[in-house]
Amino acid sequence: MLKGIIIKGISGFYYVEVGDQLYECKARGLFRKKNITPLVGDRVSISVVDEDEKKGVIEDIHKRVSELVRPPIANVEKVIITFSIKEPSPNMSLLDKFIIFSEKENLEIVIVLSKIDLDKDGEITRSIKEEFEKIGYKVITVSTVTGENIDKIIEELEDSISVFAGQSGVGKSSILNAIDPSFKLETAEISKKLGRGKHTTRHAELYKIGKNAIIADTPGFSSLELNNIEIEELQEYFVEFGQYADCRFGSKCIHKNEPGCGVKEAVEEGNISKRRYESYLHILDEINNLKGKFKRKL
Repeated sequence: MLKGIIIKGISGFYYVEVGDQLYECKARGLFRKKNITPLVGDRVSISVVDEDEKKGVIEDIHKRVSELVRPPIANVEKVIITFSIKEPSPNMSLLDKFIIFSEKENLEIVIVLSKIDLDKDGEITRSIKEEFEKIGYKVITVSTVTGENIDKIIEELEDSISVFAGQSGVGKSSILNAIDPSFKLETAEISKKLGRGKHTTRHAELYKIGKNAIIADTPGFSSLELNNIEIEELQEYFVEFGQYADCRFGSKCIHKNEPGCGVKEAVEEGNISKRRYESYLHILDEINNLKGKFKRKL
């Protein structure tokens, strides 16, 4: 059998790259019986049924390092969370949600602020960059118009499988095209009526840059589900809370209404971003509403 990686999956066909060869494969029925679906990014073993036509069958899916649901990709190590400064304007709550999901999956996070050429005085860019760098996240500002910092994106992609994530129209496909024009990915014009981009990426697909970097372009999202996150769990994904969570009620404190809360004190003292804390409270209420019958009153 040959070993390779699934780079694309469409309508039950999986395209497996083995060295410099690409095989169109079907998955064994055994996977369906076990309720296992092959994912883009899966490292697999295949048997060849037609070498001339490059057709095969996926016989085995190797153990996954990670598994994302939205987008459905396996073995991602790093997420490049991309948000534009303008057109569309940054949805900070959505950015926080992307970070939550990335933290939950233990992915290395890099935040990319795109279209900085539209921020004439640079104030929006500086404000967002400072907020997230203070937390400890790496932030890269880029422009596909001027080419600024595209080289830094390439450096971040080395020696890993990375996924680009972010709302539609923020420039993910444009950045990939700037990295390598041969990708020729479809890009979207921003709908003036909706203020957001059209979904141009229809499925997850992996692209290779040189020998050591594999990146994924994925469908854009306008919302993220929170029903798989528990109330007490949420604070773990606001990583800046950790050093200040010396609260009177200890680990039972959810940093909302409890007295003697170290996180709330840190917000008042300016050590934790007030915007981030308010975002946390908003998402906390969102989760509580989704749970419906959650017994604990917030």
